Amino acid sequence: MTALQEHQAVLLELLRELDRVCTAHNIPYVLFAGTALGAARHRGFIPWDDDLDVALLRPDYERLLALDDGCWGEKYFLQREFSPHWPLHFSKLRKNGTTCLEKYRPKDERSHRGIYIDVFPLDNAAPTAAGRLWQFAASRVVLAKSLWERGYETDSATKKLFMTLCRPLPIGPFLRAVKRPGAGNSQCVHSFLGGTSKCRKGVFPRAWFTRRKAADFAGFRAPVSQENEALLTALYGDYRRPPTAEERSKKRHAMLVDTRRDYREYAGQQETLPITEFTRNIR
Repeated sequence: MTALQEHQAVLLELLRELDRVCTAHNIPYVLFAGTALGAARHRGFIPWDDDLDVALLRPDYERLLALDDGCWGEKYFLQREFSPHWPLHFSKLRKNGTTCLEKYRPKDERSHRGIYIDVFPLDNAAPTAAGRLWQFAASRVVLAKSLWERGYETDSATKKLFMTLCRPLPIGPFLRAVKRPGAGNSQCVHSFLGGTSKCRKGVFPRAWFTRRKAADFAGFRAPVSQENEALLTALYGDYRRPPTAEERSKKRHAMLVDTRRDYREYAGQQETLPITEFTRNIR
C-alpha cells in the first residue's frame, strides 16, 4: 500500500465514523465536491486525491456541531468552525494520533492537525442574482479573514492584498449575509463557505440535498445527492474528463502525513517544510 493509499484508508475510516454518528442521530449528509466526483467517476477516491468532503444543509450541520464530544469516542475529534484554536468557517472530523501537515504556516500550535475530512455547510441562497453576488462577495471576506487567522500561504499578490484589506473588517455582518439565518428554507442553497471559486458554480436547488441515494465509495455505501450527475456538471462541467498528469499534483493539500504518529510529535516542523507548489482546485 502506498503512502497515499494509507492516507485514503484513514479518510475512509473517518467517513465511516461520520456516517455512524449521523445515522444514529438522523442527521442527513452527502458526499460533496471531489468526493462526490470520485464516487461517480471512480467508485471511490479520485486516485490522486488526498482529502474527503461532505456537505450538510445548515440546520443539519448545526445539529451535528451541537452533539456532545462523547459521540466520537477517544479516537476522533470534531473540530468545529470558529472554535478555540480553529478560526475557520467550516469544520473537520479528525483522527487522533495521526498527522496531516498542510501547505500553510500555522499561527496556533495548539490547533489539532491530525488526518481529517472536511465538513461543509450549505446555506440559504438569496432569491435574486444580485443578492447571491453580494453573498458571494461577503463569503470572500469571511474566507480571507479566517484563512489569515489560521495562517495562509499563497504565491498570489492579489490574494495577499485582499487578505490585508479584509483583516480590520468585522466578520459578523459578512457571515450573517452569507448565512441569511432568518430567511427560512430558501429554494436554493449555496456552498460559498466551501471555497467555491465562482458565484454561479456554488448555487444549487435545495432539493438536490434533501433527496439522496446510496453510491459505492471504496467499498462503502455512502449517500450522494439524488441529482449527483447534475450537481457535478454544475461544479465541473464535463466531470467525466480527468485532468492531465501535470495538473494532478496541484490538488495535493498535505506536505507531511503520518497515519501512526501524533501531530504533536512534529511540533515546529510545519513552519519549516518547503512549499514547492500551492494547492489548486484540480478535479
